[in-house]
Amino acid sequence: MWVVIKYKKNEFSFLKNGFKKTLGELPIIFRPKIKYQKFIRNKFHFIENDILGDYIICYHEKFKNSKILSLLTNLKGLKYFLKDSISNQKEIINFINYCKTNQGSDGYIHQSFFNFSNMSKGIFMSGPFTNMFFKVIENQGNKIKILIGNMTTTITKNSNYLYRPV
Repeated sequence: MWVVIKYKKNEFSFLKNGFKKTLGELPIIFRPKIKYQKFIRNKFHFIENDILGDYIICYHEKFKNSKILSLLTNLKGLKYFLKDSISNQKEIINFINYCKTNQGSDGYIHQSFFNFSNMSKGIFMSGPFTNMFFKVIENQGNKIKILIGNMTTTITKNSNYLYRPV
């Protein structure tokens, strides 16, 4: 069974060790990430971020047992299990499959994951316009026409530049 877990990021290794001790083996951990470049102190650096923040999705057969789940609630590094994971198995699996279809061979999520068809304003997370805000002038199917300051340009939705709405 799949469960959604909120965890303490700085204690992730403790959480994994606790899973291994309690379950006998590590569960399958799904933790989708994005990777982008950011310009810091006159240099480009690669930044890696979890798209779910401090949530992970885990699978183990023993998660079906409510006694095991209640035993796991005291693991170091675990904040809590999201309720209703049992009734939302189909949605969790659909989300995992959607992530995997938008993942590259490097294992990172691409911009195609973020389908912002009704976005009006955004900010770049990577590329030469990192941290710059833009306004969407026109949504043209697989590309968008944007305004950055007083400059107009067009970017494709599957470009290597990461951006998000604001």
